[in-house]
Amino acid sequence: MPQSSGNSTQRTESQDVTTSTSAGAGSVRPTEHTSQGKTTIAASVVQKIAGIAAREISGVHAMGGGVSRAFGAIRERIPGGSGTSSTSGVQVEVGEKQAAVDLDIIVEYGASISEIARAVRRNVISGVERMTGLEVIEVNIAVNDIHLPDEGQDDEGASTGPSARVE
Repeated sequence: MPQSSGNSTQRTESQDVTTSTSAGAGSVRPTEHTSQGKTTIAASVVQKIAGIAAREISGVHAMGGGVSRAFGAIRERIPGGSGTSSTSGVQVEVGEKQAAVDLDIIVEYGASISEIARAVRRNVISGVERMTGLEVIEVNIAVNDIHLPDEGQDDEGASTGPSARVE
């Protein structure tokens, strides 16, 4: 009697880790299957958790690279706009049991970048693992810029034009 290829043994290593990036935010991966049902978590959920956890760290000024920050600034100025996206600067890969996170951050001038990176990494791992049950295998952090204290603020005396360097 011929047998099929065996659906129950068809699971391969490639099915255990499936890539989902911010563009594929609607995709879901099962994380728990019991006799009472299956729990799935969308990649966008992991992305939001990681983004919020990263922003909680003192010294992180903003998230994202130049383009995503520009779109965020536009969103903030539109009436009824959503403001800064919690997923800006966050990319994730989510499998059935594991997740990997890539972050683009801007830090405050004067802050220790290595200490901020350690704190962000710890907070992201803790938040994602606690809320999803997924094992976070890595958190890659790219510091794309440093925010200076006077950036984005108007100087009171700047309206008269450039000031002389010497008197």
